[in-house]
Amino acid sequence: MHPYRTHHCAALRLADAGQSARLSGWVHSKRDHGGLLFIDLRDHYGLTQCVFAHGTPAFAQAERLRVESVVTVSGAVVERAGGTVNPRLPTGEIELRVSDLALQSAADVLPMQVAGEAQYPDDLRLTYRFLDLRRERVHRNMVLRSGVIASLRRRMIEAGFMEFQTPILTASSPEGARDFLVPARLHPGKFYALPQAPQQFKQLAMVAGFDRYFQIAPCFRDEASRADRSPGEFYQLDFEMSFVTQEDVFNTIEPVIGGLFEEFAAGRAVTPSPFPRIPYAQALLDYGSDKPDLRNPLIIQDVTEMFAGSGFALFAKIAAAGGVVRAIPAPGAGGRPRSFFDKLNEWAREQGAGGLGYVTFDAEGAKGPIARNLEPERAAAIRAACGLAAGDAVFFAAGPAETAAKFAGAVRTRLGEDLGLIESNAFRFCWITDFPMYERNEETGQIDFSHNPFSMPQGGMAALENQDPLSIKAFQYDIVCNGIELSSGAIRNHRPDIMLRAFAIAGYAAAEVEARFGGMLNAFRFGAPPHGGAAPGIDRMVMLLADEPNIREVILFPLNQQGEDLMMGAPAEVSTARLKELSLRLDLPVKPTRA
Repeated sequence: MHPYRTHHCAALRLADAGQSARLSGWVHSKRDHGGLLFIDLRDHYGLTQCVFAHGTPAFAQAERLRVESVVTVSGAVVERAGGTVNPRLPTGEIELRVSDLALQSAADVLPMQVAGEAQYPDDLRLTYRFLDLRRERVHRNMVLRSGVIASLRRRMIEAGFMEFQTPILTASSPEGARDFLVPARLHPGKFYALPQAPQQFKQLAMVAGFDRYFQIAPCFRDEASRADRSPGEFYQLDFEMSFVTQEDVFNTIEPVIGGLFEEFAAGRAVTPSPFPRIPYAQALLDYGSDKPDLRNPLIIQDVTEMFAGSGFALFAKIAAAGGVVRAIPAPGAGGRPRSFFDKLNEWAREQGAGGLGYVTFDAEGAKGPIARNLEPERAAAIRAACGLAAGDAVFFAAGPAETAAKFAGAVRTRLGEDLGLIESNAFRFCWITDFPMYERNEETGQIDFSHNPFSMPQGGMAALENQDPLSIKAFQYDIVCNGIELSSGAIRNHRPDIMLRAFAIAGYAAAEVEARFGGMLNAFRFGAPPHGGAAPGIDRMVMLLADEPNIREVILFPLNQQGEDLMMGAPAEVSTARLKELSLRLDLPVKPTRA
């Protein structure tokens, strides 16, 4: 017999009754029933109930065990009595009647319990992450993550992609966040950077002629933590394709992402291909966001015209000054008590708005403070535009276009939640397309890139030379699921002349572009294919599939919100001798002194 196990802890079934078996695992729980002692033994695969009879040597050993000690038990597989069968366990029809127990490793008193669903502070969980990972939900998330990555890899290879690994030690790249820098010992005063993304390398792979590349790529960004963003490092499905249009990219990756979600959806609905394509400007108008949650059925309407020159002076004045008025329909809200509207008004003020105006509709027409100052035909036009009936309501966001769009999107989300309109058990995907190539910097008044400076402008060189820069759209796109951006992507600018012109519009001299991006520009001068790609975030996909609100719950060993590894003690100070070896001297900020 194997020294540790003949079966894992989820393997034994009723058909095994009468056989001898040996199991190894952790003591998940203990229950003393007088003449019998029960231990639930746990390993990676599951649980098996083990029974120790009073008066046996094994019973005496088991009595002294702390939970989470590691043991090996041997004995006979027996059928459970009818009233003790546990239908929730795959092994629930049998138990192991233990004749021999070997202690492999004793556990100290635990700082947190593994069994049960007790909640613990994040810092405690991360300090003892190896214990936290033994807990059922967290362990299940990691198994899911492994399955997701294996599925993605298989699907990409089946789609004709080749997997390559790009450098981890590289040069600093302008990806929009701070780099993590690594001092180069052999080159004093110089630094490598950990890659924020393999962007330039994957484009160079296309220049090298590999046609379809992918990688489960680690990325490093020195940025703040969010619920859907891990500080420090994250992983993405990085891919790039040659000789493709935007639609080619969509049609290739949709079966991969959609198929993945269908595989792990566990009965939840998934948007069928083709995913909706929503232009950026339409997304802001209809949903108030370029990351729309399509599980929410509410569609924002532009009602600026209905208020222009109206008797409701506040909105009429905003319309006259070039602002907009957006209407967010609220089906069924007309019959809600006044407290419902007061609570939303208070919430709006907390968001920085002056309040949240509304109109309700009943069989007689429009009601409420705004309706009293609004001509009936205008109220009727708003009702028709929003598709409202008696018993419904409508809320308004007004101001400059961008401000009103953002606030209307927040109101749409809040109403969808408060009114119970969000579709449950579904993954709703869409592509956001046609991002503007440029925007005006509010502080300097200059033209800046609005998204990715390496994207191909729609219309190419002709657009750059003949159009108002603020009217130029780019072949840039995001894939969004349930209001979470999974990836940005683009058809790349593969022409040096177009790239230099695009940067010139944003105020970059040719010499500066050559200095910062000369490696890629030089490669393009030797023949570059049209190419494009994207990089969906693996952590975010697993977070959605696991139905977890925080991305740390699907990462094996995450950092805390301050970017610290509490388990390993990183970041940590290094010795003066090590700094000298690296030709470094610290210039630490002065800590403020107390008065």
